[in-house]
Amino acid sequence: MTPRRTGRRPGNPDTREAILAAARTAFAERGFDATSIRVIATAAGVDPALVHHYFGSKDQLFRATVDIPVDPAALLPAVLAGTPDEVGERLVRLFLGVWDSPTGAAAVALLRSATNNEWTARLMREFLVTQVLRRVLDHLDVAPDELPLRGSLVASQMIGLAMMRYVIRLEPVASADPETLVAALGPTVQRYLTGDLG
Repeated sequence: MTPRRTGRRPGNPDTREAILAAARTAFAERGFDATSIRVIATAAGVDPALVHHYFGSKDQLFRATVDIPVDPAALLPAVLAGTPDEVGERLVRLFLGVWDSPTGAAAVALLRSATNNEWTARLMREFLVTQVLRRVLDHLDVAPDELPLRGSLVASQMIGLAMMRYVIRLEPVASADPETLVAALGPTVQRYLTGDLG
């Protein structure tokens, strides 16, 4: 007699991939905010409960479509704790900590792909705006009409840093001590977040 297996039954990889494919398309075409679990489930031909079963929340599903190995919701509270006038330094420090770690390889691969593939670029843009920048800027006392420009400026600084340090490997930025970069770039990011843009 064969012993009964215990625990959750393994999922069907075809179903999981169908959900991921539908999610990538929906997030890239509609954006994160306008995409619902129901829309994704309908496109994948499954029940919405199955999407939750495989991926949990919409945020978790979105991270899976972008293939980011870190959860900004878990990391950003450390950036937002403390005085608002040092958020820029803490954000650069966190960014370097993630990209310099073993999980940073996936971020580098995504960045390389986004430069050659519009689909990936859309997903990366949505990820930056909804999962990172919005969470930081919503925590700060920033005029709502300034949010898009401030967020774009911060993204330009951070993605520019990633390109120079991890893709192009421009020296001495590529091998610089992280704290040297935090000291140099933190004030610029802080100005983009809360300072005078005029």
